[in-house]
Amino acid sequence: MSGEEEENAAELKIGDEFLKAKCLMNCEVALILEHKYEQLQQMSEDPMNQVSQVFEKSLQYVKRFSRYKNPDAVRQVREILSRYQLAEFELCVLGNLCPETVEEAIAMVPSIKTRGRAHDDEAIEKMLNDLSLIKKFE
Repeated sequence: MSGEEEENAAELKIGDEFLKAKCLMNCEVALILEHKYEQLQQMSEDPMNQVSQVFEKSLQYVKRFSRYKNPDAVRQVREILSRYQLAEFELCVLGNLCPETVEEAIAMVPSIKTRGRAHDDEAIEKMLNDLSLIKKFE
């Protein structure tokens, strides 16, 4: 992003390096950290010696704010959101915050309506309904 352009997440002007980055939802990070935590426990007789306070706090945070706990549900959420040609940033915001209405989704991620591939309200509604079904049956 050139120095003259101002970053604006509403228009998905978030810098090239961020646009190209792979983003993870909190629930995905929770799965990764839980797996690492289990590995550390198996490698040490005293697992607390292997886990830093930052690691522990990070794990607590992502577990607390993860909307989906089941690994299959986490995979399904990413698959559903990926069908809508969302940017990684948009996908993760929607997956983390789980808006319930089209208006909430647009307020949280205005770029889904302002980009060239803007979604109509019906497509956003279908996406939100698909996500709520996963949450309901998790």
